[in-house]
Amino acid sequence: MIQAGRRKWAEFERKRPNVAQFGMFFLLSNGVTVLQLAMMPLLKAAFNHTSLVDTAFQIWPIGSNLDGSQYFIFDYPSGELPLGGGGLAYFLAVQITIGIAQVINFFAQRRITFRANNSVAKAASWYVLAYILITIGAAAAQGFYKTPIYNLLIDTWGWGSAGETAADVVTMIINSAIAFWIFFPIFKVIFKREPEPSVADTKTDVVVP
Repeated sequence: MIQAGRRKWAEFERKRPNVAQFGMFFLLSNGVTVLQLAMMPLLKAAFNHTSLVDTAFQIWPIGSNLDGSQYFIFDYPSGELPLGGGGLAYFLAVQITIGIAQVINFFAQRRITFRANNSVAKAASWYVLAYILITIGAAAAQGFYKTPIYNLLIDTWGWGSAGETAADVVTMIINSAIAFWIFFPIFKVIFKREPEPSVADTKTDVVVP
């Protein structure tokens, strides 16, 4: 049955290569998202037992919030959520989780989805640059939805600790969705499958004395 499934998938890839590629990208991306959802609560709980939760991490101020307060691209005020912003503890939990997931995603997508054989170092360089830019953009967007989501699930709906966990999941899913739609076209550019040299090309002429 497995062999039959592989044959059907190979045939589908032959007929619809772009659709098959996007489908594999979708499956792997969702697998990585599940990994993030599993890691995030564990790292967050670990960091919340340190003084990092009381260390504010607010950098790169731009503009103002609706209430007139300063808006930061990375905005993690001290104190546990929802009263605080999670501090450096929350920032590290998010970034370490995403970082680990994206390293796994890079190699899985390169090997399985795009079957690339071009330079790993060159592709990784562009990937890191894209990751940094996407992280900054996602962090800027997070300032609009993170606090309202935590307030809604923990206080307004009264879910308490369950609401905090649910809010972690929602914010991670939003982050993953942003990365999903941006990374696919980036991968199409940085992951290339170059033609393998033929047997004839690899042969060298033998000089007979």
